Amino acid sequence: MEKLYKILTINPGSTSTKVAVFENDKELFSTTLRHSSDEIGRYKTIIDQLDFRREVILDAVKQGGIDIAHLDAVIGRGGLLKPIPSGTYEVNAQMIEDIKERPAGQHASNLGALLAAEIAKLAGVKAYIADPVVVDELQDVARLTGLPELERASIFHALNQKAVARLYAESVGKEYEELNLVVAHMGGGISIGAHRKGLVVDVNNALDGEGPFSPERAGTMPALAFAKLCFSGKYTLAEVSKMINGKGGVVAHLNSNDMREVEAMVHAGDAKAKLVSNAMAYGVGKAIGSMIAVLKGQVDAVILTGGIAYDKNVVSYIKEMIEPMAKVWVKPGENELEALAMNAQRVLEGKLTAKVYE
Repeated sequence: MEKLYKILTINPGSTSTKVAVFENDKELFSTTLRHSSDEIGRYKTIIDQLDFRREVILDAVKQGGIDIAHLDAVIGRGGLLKPIPSGTYEVNAQMIEDIKERPAGQHASNLGALLAAEIAKLAGVKAYIADPVVVDELQDVARLTGLPELERASIFHALNQKAVARLYAESVGKEYEELNLVVAHMGGGISIGAHRKGLVVDVNNALDGEGPFSPERAGTMPALAFAKLCFSGKYTLAEVSKMINGKGGVVAHLNSNDMREVEAMVHAGDAKAKLVSNAMAYGVGKAIGSMIAVLKGQVDAVILTGGIAYDKNVVSYIKEMIEPMAKVWVKPGENELEALAMNAQRVLEGKLTAKVYE
């Protein structure tokens, strides 16, 4: 008889915390806890939100009828740690220290490991993270740019990319490590990775402005024109940073970063919305094509995932560009909580050994 494991999953976002409890692959409880700007605004740093978010999670889980004493593991979304290989990691003192004292950047995902560790301690179980955004498996040739001072970094939606790649492999009766895949995660940010036999050998840095533009990120821009804008004296570094990540992309053109609203505008006959939506899809298609080249044309499938994969217009546009070159498989949604639970379950079942963060 299959052993059942109860796993609490935690995915902190800038203004929300997604929480779910799974019993193996069955979801027992799920909620999205919204945090108002007033609530978040009380805290100077993201780490300062730890106690507040922990108590909100514990209260929600209790209200959902879940006793944490019956949990077998707690797993959180991994944050901006130092570059590490893909895998599931047990949260340890070194990881906690790095997040608190030496984060690679400020992002709500940094709370994932901390929240998992504190709640796991209360439950008397182990805490984990899996495939954080800093997973780095780039081949050396992909790291260099035209300036020795600037090296390309691997920051992408590793958790969902790896999870949907494994789901595709399962669907065709193969191991992820046997396949060559291109995975395009399309959400608030867009990352497109070349997966060669289980390793993401190239991917755009979706956080810092590389690749196609997205609902709220500007993507790759003409370098000299952007440099002139930066030195125009009109903008501070903080304002330019926000243009790159937060106020760039679709929202800069249409004053909305919600692609459901944009899709409705397109259906209503808004020509500008259609052009912007198509331009974003065009950029994704181009980037996928470049990753097919990275894999030397030997591609088993191209996978479209993330929230925007629900948008039929965007998916249709990309398919028209890519299907002459490769099979396209669509798996809409973020799937991050399911992916976290799957990784923790594999460790509990002994199918996977948790890695040590050093």
